[in-house]
Amino acid sequence: MSDFDILSLAKQHLQDLADGKFGEELIASYFSKDVTQKELPNKLNINGSTSDYNELIERSKKIRHIVMQQTFTVLHEHLAGNTVILEVLWKGIFTIPIGNTQPGGTINAHCALIMEFENGKIIRMRNYDCFDPF
Repeated sequence: MSDFDILSLAKQHLQDLADGKFGEELIASYFSKDVTQKELPNKLNINGSTSDYNELIERSKKIRHIVMQQTFTVLHEHLAGNTVILEVLWKGIFTIPIGNTQPGGTINAHCALIMEFENGKIIRMRNYDCFDPF
């Protein structure tokens, strides 16, 4: 698979998230069954987390009830072999209060996403999410 293909897949994954796709349909499209996804500690997930394929499916189902809308603006993109690195501005509108932000308010995060591909699927992913104050 060419660099262009994995870069396109990484960005399409973000677009599908923004379009409201979730669950196994979303996860199966982009992730290997052997995936490990690590979210580094951040303001919403203070201990961070590590998820496998099934946990990613369950998390995506839960998130759709909490995040009513989200957008991803890719600020920078980098390729290194089988790895895509995206610097992203994320904006989310929540259905529940988050800190001082009421339901319907917007929360912003500056994110670095590192996606390692194998056979056209993400095999490892790391998220570094830095939230603006909320």
